[in-house]
Amino acid sequence: MSLYLLRRLLQAALVMLAMSVIVFVGVYAIGDPVEILISPDADQMERERAIKALGLDLPLWMQYLSFLGNALRGDLGRSFVFNEPALQLILQRMPATLELAFGATIMALIIGIPLGLYAGLKPKSFGAKCIMTGSILGFSLPTFWVGLMLIMVFAVQLGWLPSTGRGETVDVMGMRWSFLTWDGLRHLAMPALNLALFKISLVIRLTRAGVRETMLMDFVKFARAKGLTNRRVISVHVFKNIMIPVVTVVGLELGSTIAFSVVTESVFAWPGMGKLIIDSINVLDRPVIVAYLMIIVLMFITINLLVDLSYSALDPRVRLENK
Repeated sequence: MSLYLLRRLLQAALVMLAMSVIVFVGVYAIGDPVEILISPDADQMERERAIKALGLDLPLWMQYLSFLGNALRGDLGRSFVFNEPALQLILQRMPATLELAFGATIMALIIGIPLGLYAGLKPKSFGAKCIMTGSILGFSLPTFWVGLMLIMVFAVQLGWLPSTGRGETVDVMGMRWSFLTWDGLRHLAMPALNLALFKISLVIRLTRAGVRETMLMDFVKFARAKGLTNRRVISVHVFKNIMIPVVTVVGLELGSTIAFSVVTESVFAWPGMGKLIIDSINVLDRPVIVAYLMIIVLMFITINLLVDLSYSALDPRVRLENK
């Protein structure tokens, strides 16, 4: 296991290095932030002074080497707009995005797995057909439209839930979290549901397919022949086997949920990393853009590693192959 972890960490370092080159060159080759940040009335001397202050007078390769050296020390640059460390700006917004993404993932598992089990165990029933039809809608409906409809119904018409913002937060270890308060949970409900719709549909279909496949296997027939109850067969033998693909896919989707929560955060004015990156793109705040993308890449790598480890914990065959 230690050799496997060492190999994965080496692969992660190489991926981070390659992505740093791609991200840095791609972001720095697009647009000129000076045109946005500097007043059009500024003379040439002021423009040159601003370019030098931002470090944009150096060749691209020198800018990259400077960025790489600073990144190894934990410095991903200073924001052109806020004049604060880009990493600090992102870490301030990260708790909001993380609780939104984890809330959506937990909601997808809580809703998707029972519905998928029912649809897999009773595939010809009317309820199962309704569930599968609903999963198609979850895949098809655009996120921004669903978000607007949720606001229209639950915030404007019924007045049950707040439409924007994060609500009351609590400071835990220097970070602000809203899910620890009732007001924060009310603010979190609609954005998390909006972000979870696609994942709910995905979990339903994965669970249903896993149940249909597992119920035909020999070990399930043998368990029934031993006289085990239907509840025991499903909860012990079937459930554990269908969780292997569900955990794998949902774990990988968690990274995309964090990265692509931009639309939901924009619709519900959720103060997370997605809203920050949109604002930074509008003003070409390059250090914040690069820092955000590098952190997202690191999150994907970390989540993939955790998924692989959990996969080996769920599937004994993987542990035997490693041995």
